[in-house]
Amino acid sequence: MNIPPKGNQSQGPAIHVQGLEKSYKELRVLRGVDLDVARGSIFALLGSNGAGKTTVVRILSTLLKADAGTARVNGFDVATQAADVRESISLTGQFAAVDEILTGRENLVLVARLRHLKDPGAIADGLLRRFSLTEAGARRAATYSGGMRRRLDIAMSLIGNPPVIFLDEPTTGLDPEARIEVWQAVKELAQGGTTVLLTTQYLEEAEQLADRIAILHQGRIIVDGTLAELKQLLPPAKVEYVEKQPSLEDVFFAVVGNTGEGDRDGDVDKGSQDRTTTSNRK
Repeated sequence: MNIPPKGNQSQGPAIHVQGLEKSYKELRVLRGVDLDVARGSIFALLGSNGAGKTTVVRILSTLLKADAGTARVNGFDVATQAADVRESISLTGQFAAVDEILTGRENLVLVARLRHLKDPGAIADGLLRRFSLTEAGARRAATYSGGMRRRLDIAMSLIGNPPVIFLDEPTTGLDPEARIEVWQAVKELAQGGTTVLLTTQYLEEAEQLADRIAILHQGRIIVDGTLAELKQLLPPAKVEYVEKQPSLEDVFFAVVGNTGEGDRDGDVDKGSQDRTTTSNRK
């Protein structure tokens, strides 16, 4: 039986962050981040490489200590109640963390057993179906493609139904069809009451999934609102031959500026500098 940690979990936002700061030696990564994530919502933290997204997630998941500011997850302080926070969350990082020696099904069964859940085999089989991995379930994870490993990794993070899930660039390496499958799974999570904080570089992903979107640039939240609210930051559409409403991409570059400065201030994470985004402009 999976017993949730005690605490005031029914009132207030699922995630509350105020004045969060973090530096690596002389490099200031976070410069006073403030945000609130409502319970049962999908919140997208959007930003280019180096903006500070992964650093925020690592602090909220108790993997990293902030230099200043406060943060609460599911009603628990990340600094003083770290164990309760960890009981309340699940984290999927930028790269799939699966045991390649085990089969896909064995990976899922292992996590279910570690969480002391009943009937881990049934849980594993259900998740294999949900992520279209049933036929591959008996194969070792080492034989999976990058997209299949990613789907398995996300499926593992859903075991135990944690109230808050952090998805750090969850569709990196997935083909378009697999990406849509993951999007649908994330939407279903929120519909079931799970709070999802999603970091992404993909503007379309934030546009498709998020109830609210915050743009993190050079360590600060520069805008935060619904997609409709963010679109209002731009002038009304001009009608020429067709009417073109502003997209999230238009908003992003309007508030950030296409300066190419995003990579100079931000996360110190190996591998992140080698990736490009679908929204990069030549």
